[in-house]
Amino acid sequence: MSVFVNQLGYLKQGEKRAVLPFECKQFWLVNESGEVCHEGETNFFGYDKASGDQVTVADFSEFNLPGRYRVKAAREWSEEGQETVAVEYSPWFVIGEQAYDKLEHDLLKAYYFLRCGTDLTEEYAGPYVHKACHMGKAQLWEDHATELEATGGWHDAGDYGRYITAGACALAHLLYAYRMYPESFEKGVNIPESGNGVPDVLNECRYELEWFLKMQRADGGVYHKLTTAHHAPFVMPEEDVAQLYVLPVSSMATADFSAVCALAAGIYCNFDEEFSGRLGKAAKKAYQWLKANPEFLGFRNPEGCGTGEYGEWSDFSNRFWAAAELYSLTGEKEYHEDLEGLFSEGKFPIMALGYAEVGGFGVLAYLLSKQGKSLNLMSRFFGEIVKAAAQRVRISEESGYGVSMLEWEYGWGSNMGVMQHGMIFAIADYFGLGAKVKAAAKTIGMPQRWRRPGEPEIPYEQGPREERGWSMRDHAAAQLDYLLGCNALGVSYVTGNGENAYHYPHLRPAHADGIEESMPGMVSGGPNRHRQDQKAREVIPEGTPAMKCFADEYESYSLNEITIYWNSPAVFTLAYLLSRKREA
Repeated sequence: MSVFVNQLGYLKQGEKRAVLPFECKQFWLVNESGEVCHEGETNFFGYDKASGDQVTVADFSEFNLPGRYRVKAAREWSEEGQETVAVEYSPWFVIGEQAYDKLEHDLLKAYYFLRCGTDLTEEYAGPYVHKACHMGKAQLWEDHATELEATGGWHDAGDYGRYITAGACALAHLLYAYRMYPESFEKGVNIPESGNGVPDVLNECRYELEWFLKMQRADGGVYHKLTTAHHAPFVMPEEDVAQLYVLPVSSMATADFSAVCALAAGIYCNFDEEFSGRLGKAAKKAYQWLKANPEFLGFRNPEGCGTGEYGEWSDFSNRFWAAAELYSLTGEKEYHEDLEGLFSEGKFPIMALGYAEVGGFGVLAYLLSKQGKSLNLMSRFFGEIVKAAAQRVRISEESGYGVSMLEWEYGWGSNMGVMQHGMIFAIADYFGLGAKVKAAAKTIGMPQRWRRPGEPEIPYEQGPREERGWSMRDHAAAQLDYLLGCNALGVSYVTGNGENAYHYPHLRPAHADGIEESMPGMVSGGPNRHRQDQKAREVIPEGTPAMKCFADEYESYSLNEITIYWNSPAVFTLAYLLSRKREA
């Protein structure tokens, strides 16, 4: 099928598009009875650099009758141009308010499948059961005679490691999704804690946070990660019985820990004051360690350790985030002075929402705080949101697929980038900045960090071919459309969601359990033009367009791995879209 759509479907209101990698004149919307329910003329977009396609767009936004449909498009016409000679069809999809019900459940339930240190039972896991894993004591890497009890938390990715900075990023996405769009988390997802009076997104986050608290040293510093010396083979988690190690403290891990514990303390105080108190105390203790250790303490794998490194080159954004969250929690002047000083130094990207750069979380902490705020800082932070969103609007309008990704940004975990751009649009809309974003997008140029070395500072080549007139919500929805199949390969990058969903994530239990279908709700890393593993280089020819550099191969970790912080921005973006739906 070469008519690409969001394979789950579309809400009744908002943009609805199919993208066709060929020129055609007309399209039809067909229901399950074969009846034509809508027809229209297509719009030729032109060449899309990231995909290498000549793109045509079929827009059926005006059609909002609930039901199940597919798009039929005329690929060839008779010489007279009066009748179709060949047609192409899209996968089936739904229009209606329930279009994303399964996705909403599966994206969050995926975290339960990644729990470490507990039995996954049939009652909650269905066929994807396994015994409690990694239950032994962990040794300090620097002193094997010292042991720690550090069970729990989420397996980070395709491997069985657990990492503080990665976990903090995922927690931040999830906790802010709840804080900003709580009405999107009213449904349970059938985990052991369901029905306890706490939303399941917070039940699941608590499972990770309890492990976080075990990773703090007595002096407040926080260990960087807990892993075996090397990644396990493709075995079930309970079969990974190699010695566990807790690896040294880093300033990034300590700052991220401080930040996310402070954020969580302000949320859980409405449900469990004792747990909230523990989080707040741990956050302050970690911050005290940071103040006593002002120099950057990075992390690199020591000799003999081959698991994920999650190294960073500075901790400016991490410390900024920690100060902002603690100010939001306490209102204490010290934290405000610290965050203001770190921001004024300008040494980190302000609106980054990933694990390596976390400035955007600090911005959210400040703007959402109930504490007194500086009008100057608020104005500058709002300006940073407008700039970030406007840049992404321009890129989205330059893409035939509506995706806010430059061609060279399709690297490892590109789908994380796509969904974080969805978050940027959501944040701009949350603060009522949509009109300012659209105005700024008309004039904004390409930022320095997006240019290749030696390129001059110039505006985009043509500017938008045609301003689509999309709202922030429409731009965010377009990123979700891309994730769910409206892309150059027609692949849904979420297991179990979509007619052409990928099946074989680089995820050890998904391969080792002997079950053909992977557990649902796992977001793939997606296209990676660098093809950074042997399998990727074997199956993807050199020179393949960036958006097409993907293969559904479990051996390919650079294309098809999953991680906790690739699911989380998808949860946030979807929570925003569903919240808007319910308000309407």
